[in-house]
Amino acid sequence: MNPPRILLLGADGQVGWELRRALLPLGTVLPRNRAQADLNHLDALRAVLQRERPQVIVNAAAYTAVDKAETEPALAQRINAEAPQILADYATAHDAWLAHYSTDYVFDGSKAVPYTERDTPNPQSVYGKSKLAGEQAIAASGCRHLILRTSWVYAARGGNFAKTMLKLAAERDSLRVIADQFGAPTSAELIADATALMLHRLRTDAALAAQASGLYHLTAQGSTSWHGYAQFVLTQAAARGRALRCPPEQVQAIPTADYPLPAPRPANSRLDCGKLQTTFNLTLPPWQTQVQRLIDELPL
Repeated sequence: MNPPRILLLGADGQVGWELRRALLPLGTVLPRNRAQADLNHLDALRAVLQRERPQVIVNAAAYTAVDKAETEPALAQRINAEAPQILADYATAHDAWLAHYSTDYVFDGSKAVPYTERDTPNPQSVYGKSKLAGEQAIAASGCRHLILRTSWVYAARGGNFAKTMLKLAAERDSLRVIADQFGAPTSAELIADATALMLHRLRTDAALAAQASGLYHLTAQGSTSWHGYAQFVLTQAAARGRALRCPPEQVQAIPTADYPLPAPRPANSRLDCGKLQTTFNLTLPPWQTQVQRLIDELPL
């Protein structure tokens, strides 16, 4: 069995950067950043597919400016829905696998318990609607696919919530953080590693590959609020000797209404990942595990 050609789109993003590493044992990875494969330019995207002829496509590119999308709906739709349609059409025509990432924003957040893949989406933002349209286009194409919904993604590379909290806590005596939105902080590293393991098992287990195409939720386990997340980060940082002006107990809990934004956020972003863990025999760690690792890696 020859190693597959794996086209990785969005290779310079948070998840894409980790996928560059995680996918390497699986085949020939063809990383493409926005300059090399811009999902806003659909004809150019088609040309990349025809030139590279991948057996696997991993799409880590997306329009993710949640608030800006409210004033750029056509651009969000093109990148998050029309471009995935092109990827799906190629995958259908060439019997390729397509791995694509989606979001908790496809739900309205009103459910009291974690969402499963069987729950009916009801996106409240332009971003969420565009991501749902992308999911639907891929599913309707009939291609072999993994649609992986995730939430509260962060990475050591670039900016993230934990780094922002540490910076602000070093400068201020108190912080105000939203306490009525709940989810699971999920590292790009975990998303990439889980994706690679799933693709490996699909390639080596024909029976699994014959029935595993579909939609899955992929987050770290457990949940917290943004307020709880901030307090955890500061507690861990203080225990490691980081100097903070704002101790964890001075992080004030505020409601979403006190921090209005153009695009509504789901109050409940918790995703039930039981289907993924059962189908692929994977164990997803608690969210605290990799947040602690992130803090360990940051300089004091």
